[in-house]
Amino acid sequence: MTRTLEPAAPRAGRAAPARKGRPPFAKWMAEFGWRHLVAVAVLVFGLVPIVYVISAAFNPNGTLSSTSLLPTGFSLGNFEKLFTDDNVPFAAWFANSLMIAVPAAFISIFISSLAAYAFSRFRFRGRRPMLLFLLLIQMFPAFLAVVALYLIFGRIGEFYPVAGLNTKLGLMLVYMGGALGVSTWLMKGFFDTIPKELDEAATIDGASHAQIFFGMILPLAAPIIAISGILAFVGTMNDFILASLFLTDRPEMTLAVGLKTLTAENSPASYFGIFAAGTLLTSVLTVAVFMSLQRYIVSGLTGGAVKG
Repeated sequence: MTRTLEPAAPRAGRAAPARKGRPPFAKWMAEFGWRHLVAVAVLVFGLVPIVYVISAAFNPNGTLSSTSLLPTGFSLGNFEKLFTDDNVPFAAWFANSLMIAVPAAFISIFISSLAAYAFSRFRFRGRRPMLLFLLLIQMFPAFLAVVALYLIFGRIGEFYPVAGLNTKLGLMLVYMGGALGVSTWLMKGFFDTIPKELDEAATIDGASHAQIFFGMILPLAAPIIAISGILAFVGTMNDFILASLFLTDRPEMTLAVGLKTLTAENSPASYFGIFAAGTLLTSVLTVAVFMSLQRYIVSGLTGGAVKG
């Protein structure tokens, strides 16, 4: 015969303590709500300048005093002045930026990929000091070398005027040299993640190093190539310090230097709408480049290197 145990009755004079929980909203706020508030604050901090520039670009008056956060009117007059005003050679500045940014980004990424492949796959004397040197030079900002670059290219211009100061080729060489270190270091780390068994299998089949690099490594390294290309292109398009040092003639200026010169030579308040329209078109180009390369990044990340 089994006996069931009955719960003991509470002692007289001592009531059972009641569990008090926080209200549902206070609990959600303490665990998750503050994260949403931080995210909203970051979005507002990032979107307010963008909305203000868009409002100024489409402002009919085109002045700083008449621009507000929320647009009060809509007009394409500022965009029209970019291409019709003789004082604003926007098309020439835009073409100059593309003529410098596209070749500089392409050539620097190509040379960096070759160097990264050599550092990743080969073992040679001086390999480790060279890698440490690449890492070291990235710790110093580019504007520290402004004086040295000015003197070097000023001297080069005396013998080769096509690559000296106030030339697109000279500025392109500076951008290429500045992007090589960062791109090589990034690509080398990514190439290390690609299995070396692929190289060994291709070597057994009789493939050369060039065939392995162009036929196997580069397709697998699409994500890092796209990222390095975006960084090199965007950095070149947005640069102002080096471009203002090398390009002083008005027709040879890039977008950043040209728009800054426009507001410096004239009243910034009266040309603010044109300045905003120019920056808006420049940002559209940058976003278009990123979106066009995004599918290569996704496909490269999801594609496997070895199929089992």
